[in-house]
Amino acid sequence: MVFLMIGWVFSSCGDDDKDSVEPGVLQLTAAQVGSYVLDLTDASKNTAAPVEQPVLATFAAALDKSTVETSVTLVAKTSGETVPVTYTYSNGDKTVTLTPESNLANNTTFQLVMSDGLQGVEGDVFSGHTVEFTTVTSTITITSLKIGGAEVLTVPRVTNVALSGPTIEVAFSKPVDAATVVSQNIFVTTSAGALVPASLSVSADKQKVTITVTGALGDLRRYIMTLNTNVKGSGGEVLQSFIKSFYTAPSETPDHPVITDDALLTLLQQQTFKYFWDFGHPVSGLARERNSSGDVVTSGGSGFGIMAMVVGIERNFITRAEGVERMNKIVTFLEDADRFHGAWSHWIDGSTGAVVPFSQKDDGGDLVETSFLVQGLLTFRQYLQPADTAGNNLINRITTLWQGVEWDWYRKNDEQVLYWHWSPDYDWQMNFAMYGYFEEQITYFLAAASPTHGIPKSVYTNGYGRNGAIRTGTTHYGYMLPLGTPSPLFWVHYSYLGLDPNFSDDYADYWQQNLNASKINYAYCVANPGGYVGYGEDCWGLTSSDDSQRGYDAHSPSNDNGTISPTAALSSFPYTPEESMRALKFFYYSVGDRLWGEYGFYDAFNLTQGWTADSYLAIDQGPIIVMIENYRTGLLWDLFMSAPEVQDGFTTLGFSN
Repeated sequence: MVFLMIGWVFSSCGDDDKDSVEPGVLQLTAAQVGSYVLDLTDASKNTAAPVEQPVLATFAAALDKSTVETSVTLVAKTSGETVPVTYTYSNGDKTVTLTPESNLANNTTFQLVMSDGLQGVEGDVFSGHTVEFTTVTSTITITSLKIGGAEVLTVPRVTNVALSGPTIEVAFSKPVDAATVVSQNIFVTTSAGALVPASLSVSADKQKVTITVTGALGDLRRYIMTLNTNVKGSGGEVLQSFIKSFYTAPSETPDHPVITDDALLTLLQQQTFKYFWDFGHPVSGLARERNSSGDVVTSGGSGFGIMAMVVGIERNFITRAEGVERMNKIVTFLEDADRFHGAWSHWIDGSTGAVVPFSQKDDGGDLVETSFLVQGLLTFRQYLQPADTAGNNLINRITTLWQGVEWDWYRKNDEQVLYWHWSPDYDWQMNFAMYGYFEEQITYFLAAASPTHGIPKSVYTNGYGRNGAIRTGTTHYGYMLPLGTPSPLFWVHYSYLGLDPNFSDDYADYWQQNLNASKINYAYCVANPGGYVGYGEDCWGLTSSDDSQRGYDAHSPSNDNGTISPTAALSSFPYTPEESMRALKFFYYSVGDRLWGEYGFYDAFNLTQGWTADSYLAIDQGPIIVMIENYRTGLLWDLFMSAPEVQDGFTTLGFSN
């Protein structure tokens, strides 16, 4: 604020001069635009003055109105033009109000110029002062956005945009400055940031810009249209940066030559089998955890791979002699690998057989992973021919391995439940008692079937069955689930690679359970409540897999972010053959250019995020091969179920076919 001293100068003369007073000094006390208060000295603080309000100047004393109109003016700084105004007074003539004839221009600097000709009504003098301010920036907004003729401004996800020459029409609230409609300010990019060739045009009234994509667009891809803040209105109005993603339609041209459904199933099994055969660990023969795991092999995933070897032999991907030779390598390795009361660890060093900790305290036996491995061992054992010397030898050695698993010891002091882990260093500190329904039914089943370390039915009833509390009977999308809630689909795969789910226990019909769980997963993806790109009758399947945002996650209808895992639908072939075949064709023909690789389909993809995994996991690849074979011939189910110990397990647990 300007502080001008108001002083009175008195003459030292006598009475003759007592009325001869020097004029005072007029002080400016405030200035504002409407209610927007201006700083009297610092223009940098006056940057958002309204355009439709009058300008006010207030002084410490009443003004001589005859001096105001020639001494107080409002000037546009850049042009120097004086703004036409009317003058009114208030506050005992201490405040003068300048009302412009029209709104002030936006984003323009003005000066309230008060010259030294201004005086107070008592003759007070004013030394002159200028207050500078800038009006608020006006904006231009987008009122309509059409892609391919469809209004999409408020559509959360724009999908099925044409691959060739789509047009994007952008309508504005005010005319645009055509000079700012250039490719540096308005452009389309791929999700990776690469520019897409496009042309720009402006309508005659300058309120519509049309973007015509001239470059070829990829199918089922995410693209991003951007209008940056350099786009201006014809009056200098500013546009807030605007970004809109859109997704293209599927291509009518398949990514691979079309073959028969049967040939496609065989191709999928053969290509996926390479993960276990070509990429199997050279020392142990077991399956690596994932394609980036080096020497780390997985016990459970190796069980799936052993079952896949049976398929490989039956479908002539390898010879029987090659399969038996690889199996001999695996069994020899497992005989010498670290075991913990007969159970193998989750991860094993494929060169040495030493445990590789899965986590700090998970550095010992893993009963669930062991059960997946034993399921595979028993299936291969049943496939071997006793009359063959090598086969008979392997039969006996596999039986010894299986009988060495101390299932009953994992009851932790004879509790009526099985525990998942035990560590020689941390004992039972993992403390995972396996209550209820998830992926572990095969663990309880094999524990009950063991001829050497079996558990009584009471452990199954109390642990797995929770004494009946396992039952839920909820309905989702018209399908009733006897057990649990809609889950990741691996729950209906892992335990049933060998164990034929055409049976019932005290709690459920497992064919119904697995069928309905698969149907619910499918129906959820078709309904697509999250609006994810690609979801529908041809693209579905939620289960645990790699994830672009979370690293690895258990995807399900209650935990969905748009990530589809091919193993979910493909391993469900026995339950949903038609739905799974549609998914297979979509994965291979529609997104096969990015999803199909050296060992079959990559682990997962997310069209909404424009992401495809570059990984393969043993626990996801194995069930694809095995469950497709069970759908085609029932081979693995027949083999596993032929084991006499399996039938004993059915008897112990009271299962009925």
